[in-house]
Amino acid sequence: MKTKCLLFFAILLSQTPGGHAQPVAPAAPPAPAAPPAPVAPTNTVLLTPAAITEFAEQLRTNHPALRALAARRQAAEHATNAVRTWEDPQFTFGGFVTSSKGMDPRQQGDLYYGLEQKLPLFGKAQAMRTAAATEAAVEDARLGYQFQVLRRELAKALFRKALADGVVALTAEDALWVETMVTTAGERYQTGVGTQFDVLRLQNEQARRNQQLRTEQTRREHEEVALNRLLNRNLRLPWPRLQLPPPAQPLVYAPKLEDYAVRNEPKLRVMEREIRQAEAAVTAARKARWPDVSTGITGRQYSGDGGFREGAFTVTFSLPWFNGRGYGSDIARQQARLHATELDASDYRLGVREEFHQLTVRIDAARREAVLYSEDIVPRSRLALTNAHDNWRAGQGLLSDVLEARRMLVDGETASARAVAEQYQALAELVLCCGLGDLEALQALGVLGIEPTENH
Repeated sequence: MKTKCLLFFAILLSQTPGGHAQPVAPAAPPAPAAPPAPVAPTNTVLLTPAAITEFAEQLRTNHPALRALAARRQAAEHATNAVRTWEDPQFTFGGFVTSSKGMDPRQQGDLYYGLEQKLPLFGKAQAMRTAAATEAAVEDARLGYQFQVLRRELAKALFRKALADGVVALTAEDALWVETMVTTAGERYQTGVGTQFDVLRLQNEQARRNQQLRTEQTRREHEEVALNRLLNRNLRLPWPRLQLPPPAQPLVYAPKLEDYAVRNEPKLRVMEREIRQAEAAVTAARKARWPDVSTGITGRQYSGDGGFREGAFTVTFSLPWFNGRGYGSDIARQQARLHATELDASDYRLGVREEFHQLTVRIDAARREAVLYSEDIVPRSRLALTNAHDNWRAGQGLLSDVLEARRMLVDGETASARAVAEQYQALAELVLCCGLGDLEALQALGVLGIEPTENH
């Protein structure tokens, strides 16, 4: 996308009319169309780590996906508390109807009642509570991981918005420059020094610049819509102008930092808790094959005088004689799930190492490109533009040289800004990969090109 945008921008700047204009009377050229005036921002915000953290706190409280995960975590916590150690006791009440050949109800009683209580033996209730607690831990880790993902997306969107603001400013400046050139070419044409071809070509360039400015303003509006969507705000809410920070300091590949990333990557934390959840499920499946034991007490009395006749104490338990195969299948299923979760975590751990190396390469390449354009190409292009413009004003140079030098300068400044934005977007991904929390952690390590604040 970056290459396509640069090529499209270069084509617009270097394109010339293909036909020849018919001569007209030597008069003042038509008044050029004024470029669309960009909306002047009320203030400018430098994208420091502290500023991104403030926006992230708004995301934490406003984003509906995070609120949904928080509700699921709360539901899982309630499920943990809902696991009962003691089951509800069962009360039984009934009566006997006898014939003349049956028992004598006056002696044995014709009313029957009993109370039975299931006993929490063999750790079944504890295993179920542990499984529920691991589910709550998984939901909590998912909430943390989703927040880190959304914070990364927010940081990348903020840098895209800052880049869009910078491109709009550069395009507006370029449009004003072309407008000035149109006026200068018209004055030279009226005095007989310049040619009408220069005037018409510059007017075409001005029309293209104005159209490009409208396009860049529309792209900036979309970036603002994306930011408002992340913060769950009105999509048309205006934003201040965001300014890209200076290029970050070099970040080289370090095995120790890679190991830190493997230990602290947020999704790996989720998978580790899923492994503990699967282990708890295996334990609960093994406990389920033990019999259920209940104790009870029963009594009988006679309805005629209400007198008590006899009582009994009982112990009952289930006999898992015919379901051994089913219990074994449950255990095997949970063990297979545990093994699959462990393999997924192992594969993702390798992916984290690969992603970490790729991000360090991207960050280094983007920084070198930003420094190359800002310190070498842009100054030389600005000097070339000055020389070409002075030669053209003196009648010793061509207008095509001026436009080409201007294109080189604008392309260089745009490429420098894009490289800085690319570097910081890759740094935002690195923060997620390493589980550092936010860009302030990299700032504290001296990676960013911004001095740390006193609070950090």
